[in-house]
Amino acid sequence: MEISTFEDLLYHYPYRYFDRTQITKIGAINSTTEYVQIAGILVNITEEGTGFKKRLIATIYDDTGRIELLWFQGAQWMKKTLKENERYIVFGKVNLFGGYYNISHPEIELWNADTAIAGRQPVYSSTTKLIAKGITNRSFAKLTQALFEKVSSGDIPEILPPDIIRQYNLCSRYAAMRWIHFPDNDEHEQLARHRLKWEELFISQLMIARLRLQHTAQQGWKFGKVGAHFNDFFSLHLPFELTNAQKRVLKEIRQDTATGKQMNRLLQGDVGSGKTIVAVMSMLLALDNGFQACIMAPTEILAQQHYISISELLEDMGIKVRLLTGNVKGKARKEILAELADGRVSIAVGTHALIEDTVQFKNLGLAVIDEQHRFGVGQRARLWKKNEMPPHVLVMTATPIPRTLAMTMYGDLEVSVIDELPPGRKEIKTVHRKDAGRMKVMEFIRSQVDEGRQAYIVYPLIEESEKMDYESLMAGYEQVKIWFNENKYRIAMVHGRQEVGERERNMQRFVKGEANVLVATTVIEVGVNVPNASVMLIESAERFGLSQMHQLRGRVGRGADQSYCILLTGNKISEESYKRIQIMVSTTDGFKIAEQDLAMRGPGDMYGTKQSGVLKFKLADILLDGTILEETRNAAQLLLSQDPSLSQPQNQPLKHMLRHQGKQSHWGKIS
Repeated sequence: MEISTFEDLLYHYPYRYFDRTQITKIGAINSTTEYVQIAGILVNITEEGTGFKKRLIATIYDDTGRIELLWFQGAQWMKKTLKENERYIVFGKVNLFGGYYNISHPEIELWNADTAIAGRQPVYSSTTKLIAKGITNRSFAKLTQALFEKVSSGDIPEILPPDIIRQYNLCSRYAAMRWIHFPDNDEHEQLARHRLKWEELFISQLMIARLRLQHTAQQGWKFGKVGAHFNDFFSLHLPFELTNAQKRVLKEIRQDTATGKQMNRLLQGDVGSGKTIVAVMSMLLALDNGFQACIMAPTEILAQQHYISISELLEDMGIKVRLLTGNVKGKARKEILAELADGRVSIAVGTHALIEDTVQFKNLGLAVIDEQHRFGVGQRARLWKKNEMPPHVLVMTATPIPRTLAMTMYGDLEVSVIDELPPGRKEIKTVHRKDAGRMKVMEFIRSQVDEGRQAYIVYPLIEESEKMDYESLMAGYEQVKIWFNENKYRIAMVHGRQEVGERERNMQRFVKGEANVLVATTVIEVGVNVPNASVMLIESAERFGLSQMHQLRGRVGRGADQSYCILLTGNKISEESYKRIQIMVSTTDGFKIAEQDLAMRGPGDMYGTKQSGVLKFKLADILLDGTILEETRNAAQLLLSQDPSLSQPQNQPLKHMLRHQGKQSHWGKIS
């Protein structure tokens, strides 16, 4: 459990408490009882079933009644651990089955009044392996209690400045540590939790604010003028009028790049909001000031898509745009590398091939990174070394990020948001259909194709069941061929197991309109722009996350025709899946969907940050603790405005803490 020191033990907080005064009599349990703590004698410990179906049943009784306890997992181990005719304290969720109440997988502990810890007893997370070795919840509690008998307030020194403690009515750090483990009452527990959450978020916001200060101090190339490239494109070649949001973001980028400080800006925009045109005009600004620009995408398909659209936009301006991916080899590759090095290529579009050491620019002034969360920090940082002074960086994402998450993950970046769609776009109609209605769904798609439109049919691909998913995809492809007779319709298929060349050819058939229907896995989640496609059918939609479904939906609705997204599920789906489907049907607003996704899944699951070490708060929850997050952000910014280097005596403990925390890399950090 990564507990190696006394400090680690202190930070191993309990997640709830046994309050020995709150014991419910078994006879008082009724249909409104949810969670319950009971005490009684354990009897009739028996095993039922065999193999995977083996379960353990025991009965606990007090002077008012009895209730069954059930274990479906670890039955054998629990049988060895439990003792008949002993008194236990039990906590768990009450279920009603066959007219009788039971508790499945309860927390259970021998009642031992002699060794009971006074007051409310903390409950700590542990592992089956530790418990099997006798290191139970009680062991943690006794170890922590013994530790507090040996430490004083001087051993847990204060790290927050006195004026912050007074201003925000925080209890002392020592009191918070004592009370989080052994609170005498509810008030002590609440005071401790508030203080420790505040401290966690404050340290996080202080780290982010210092990174922001470093970024604003970083020297950058000065784009002092708006010249012919930018102005001619705006006046003569812009294919549509910019939205107010696009104009606002371009103004922010122009102001950033004119200061002589390095720009580090995150551009958020929903699918189809027009981020690419903002990126193109930003790159033209670099060209006007004598610099080259590049745009890096995570996949070959997306890089090609950018290359085609940027080349079309700039074809009448005589600007040389080249594509560099892993598939560009031999003579063609050498030629591009030479043109980048001597400045003949103004704009490079590519995948991670752009960050290879062999790629040298004559004068890179702006790097645009699309779908930036798919690149590692180290990969992004390598773009910085492509010039003697780092280029300006614009990172883009089509995955809207809720404000509280952006403050925590991207607080070190300036953030721009394109929050309106280009005029003339019709809202995509989203519907939920069940497998029983598949015939009508296919007839509708066929009617759209007969009118000259194109359609996507997307199947899930989950790594753990890749073989099964592949078989489902192939079976689905055969079904689609039955619905869309190959004598009349043309079907293309794209999936991850194909050779890259075959996948690209099939993709291009659909892009060029040579195929009516594209059967695919989620490889088409980003980067495919086919304005003629009007239907997105998501098969087994109950297996997709909200953000993934929203990204897929964004592949249609890119032309003038009315578009549709059909979420096809099994006839019976879980309550959580149904909730996700209803959110998709009710709104096309990516920011609302991201908020709901955050509420349902939590930040770690949404953005993979559990693995990256960011947002690894022990107590704070950025969704529930938004008020504290605002407070700590304001406090961090004020403190650094008064003492940027934290050199004042009262800020020295914070400086020491930050040095310790700084060993973990920050997910939003570009440098």
